[in-house]
Amino acid sequence: MCRVFNSILAVVGVGVVSGATLASRAPSVEGVWRTAEVTITGPGARTIARIQPNLAIITGKHYSRVEIHAEGTRPSLGDAATATAEELRRVWGPVIAEAGSYELSGGSTLTLRPVVAKNPASMSPGAFTTYGYRVSGDTLWLTHQRDQRGPIANPPTIKLIRIE
Repeated sequence: MCRVFNSILAVVGVGVVSGATLASRAPSVEGVWRTAEVTITGPGARTIARIQPNLAIITGKHYSRVEIHAEGTRPSLGDAATATAEELRRVWGPVIAEAGSYELSGGSTLTLRPVVAKNPASMSPGAFTTYGYRVSGDTLWLTHQRDQRGPIANPPTIKLIRIE
């Protein structure tokens, strides 16, 4: 009887310690996120709070993001086969789409390495984008730091809200 009680006590103890370890773990970037706000620095500095539809999915090692970088509504495209180059640019130009792997380093740096992207230049060998990041509860802040061309001159900060 004493062995059974000790076994139960050991299992419960491990569960409590595991739960405490999980509760004390730093907030994770993993999840499904939507951009809620973008703060732009430098000339024309402003904060954009009315953000177009977007979605970022971050798993243990990979990410996927689709964003609309436009402050207004994009026009609908009737027939892509007959659209002018200008009509195609207005509709598809603001769309950002990419997926790939990521790594976290130094407790505050997130590096994205695209595997597939709407923009072929984003998929070139050695392409990357680095962000400073901070997570608090269900909010993730990303500040663009650099890419393969060098430091970002007037880095924007993106505020994302976890939706799942």
